[in-house]
Formats: sequence, structure tokens, C-alpha cells
Amino acid sequence: METNTSTTIQARMQNPSVVIPDAMPAILNVLKATQKGGVPQKTLELVHLRASQINGCSFCVDMGARSAKKAGETDERLFAVAAWRETPYYTDAERAALALTEAATRLSDRPDAVSDEIWDEAAKYYDEKQLAALVLMIGVTNLFNRLNATTKQIAGGGW
Repeated sequence: METNTSTTIQARMQNPSVVIPDAMPAILNVLKATQKGGVPQKTLELVHLRASQINGCSFCVDMGARSAKKAGETDERLFAVAAWRETPYYTDAERAALALTEAATRLSDRPDAVSDEIWDEAAKYYDEKQLAALVLMIGVTNLFNRLNATTKQIAGGGW
């Protein structure tokens, strides 16, 4: 399938975290901290990609898939992450992280946004520090998604 290059897509503005100089380093520091929480990098990448898919952030989906690939993720797993429940490619721990990601990203979809069942399943595989890393990764991803989707950042483009 060819890319339609005749349509000009433009961002509304630069990413707000670039416009306000102190914002990006602060956000990136939180992102870096998540990587010290003991969660495998591939899992963090899947979490980022899944939240970005849910939020329709083309910039983060594109960047997230590329980043996951650099972390050693396979095409098979990347292509199937949107349908992770129906595929055999993920471990039980990854499934718990993806379920937590979906619940924490779709907060308004149910009265008990992140149910005890979802939390307890994640807690079976991740200790408190790892859960903190997952929750921070989900939160930072949702922040980036909202910044990028609101300002229509272009997939494959830079800030």
C-alpha cells in the first residue's frame, strides 16, 4: 500500500512541551525514571504503544512502534498488540500490564476505572516499584498522547 503524499498534513503548533522550555526535560525525567522500575523495556514499550493506539495519537504510535522495534520487539507482537487478548504472543505478565494500561487510559469508560480485579492481576506479576513504573509510564504516555493529538503532531515528524 502506498502512502498518500499529495495530502499536506500540518501540526497546529509545535508540541507544547517544546514551546515551554522547562516542560520537556521534566517529562523526560519521569519517563527515564520509569525505566528504573524493574519492568522489562519491551513491556514498557508495549504499554506505550497500546495507550497511544487507544488515544489515536499517530505520532506516538509511530514513534512507539519504532522504539519497541529498537528494544528488540518482534513485528508479530507489534502488529497484534491492539488485539492482544485474542493472540498467543504475550506472557501473562504482559497481558496484565496491557489490561492495566487499557483501564488506566480509558478512565471514564466504567464507574470503577481500574477495578480491583485488574489491579490484583497486575500485582501478581509486578511488585510495588514495578507497578509504580507501569502507572507512571501509562500516565506519561497519556500526557504525550494528549499533547500530540490536540496539536496534531505528525507521525514520523520531529518536534
